[in-house]
Amino acid sequence: MRRGWKMALSGGLRCCRRVLSWVPVLVIVLVVLWSYYAYVFELCLVIYLIFYHAIFVFFTWTYWKSIFTLPQQPNQKFHLSYTDKERYENEERPEVQKQMLSDMAKKLPVYTRTGSGDVRFCDRCHLIKPDRCHHCSVCAMCVLKMDHHCPWVNNCIGFSNYKFFLQFLAYSVLYCLYIATTVFSYFIKYWRGELPSVRSKFHVLFLLFVACMFFVSLVILFGYHCWLVSRNKTTLEAFCTPVFTSGPEKNGFNLGFIKNIQQVFGDNKKFWLIPIGSSPGDGHSFPMRCMNESQNPLLANEEPWEENEDDNRDYPEGSSSLAVETET
Repeated sequence: MRRGWKMALSGGLRCCRRVLSWVPVLVIVLVVLWSYYAYVFELCLVIYLIFYHAIFVFFTWTYWKSIFTLPQQPNQKFHLSYTDKERYENEERPEVQKQMLSDMAKKLPVYTRTGSGDVRFCDRCHLIKPDRCHHCSVCAMCVLKMDHHCPWVNNCIGFSNYKFFLQFLAYSVLYCLYIATTVFSYFIKYWRGELPSVRSKFHVLFLLFVACMFFVSLVILFGYHCWLVSRNKTTLEAFCTPVFTSGPEKNGFNLGFIKNIQQVFGDNKKFWLIPIGSSPGDGHSFPMRCMNESQNPLLANEEPWEENEDDNRDYPEGSSSLAVETET
């Protein structure tokens, strides 16, 4: 009886947690809907509406894709088989367990290790983690090329939706900037007392204030992620240097500026501004500058890497409050 109550309570708490996780998304949606109403129906800035709606469509499209594109998980070959799982769990000696994982990893394209040099293994998902893969405690799964878990989209940002997330930030910045610049002339009229409608005064003030507030925070976050893309890093890798079989290497995935961008947006520039999946690869293996062509088949058809003059630049400290790190 007591066990049943505990299970019911645990299930209720999980349900409440899932519901509450949508609160930040609901806040963003309500603010956007209000801004649309205020801009289109209250101020009715006819000459600006064409460009406004073009930006609004891409803004909502990329936000939708960021929310509802599911994080990609490692495929079955990285999971322990039933037999291997039983052997691993029944083995009590840690050194033997490590050797078992090391033997299994030799059959997989994994080149990163833990800080102590061991194979990266998730004891909750029972799999050997592919390179750049991490376990998200909020999503309760391992996510390929995990960047961070973002409460504002209620989703884990990783290989499958990082491009959409970057586009969402870009169009958010553009959306806020466009509203602020076009509403500013009406703010001047309000300041001079030339706006007769009390309701219009409220919308002008609040639109300008909200647009400027979000613009400042978003442009900082977008700038930070642009820096990450230019170095081919994830947020987790910027704060914790990846360890390879040869040792720690903070620029291990840095292929040069152009190739770094292509690792996120793909080779076809026609799709760079459109929220359509175009990132190369399957999220399990990535080109590395620390391995030559004979060791890494992904680089077989690549040209020599471009060198960045500031490869040894220190990483920025801290991160935006808009992104919450939940990797374990």
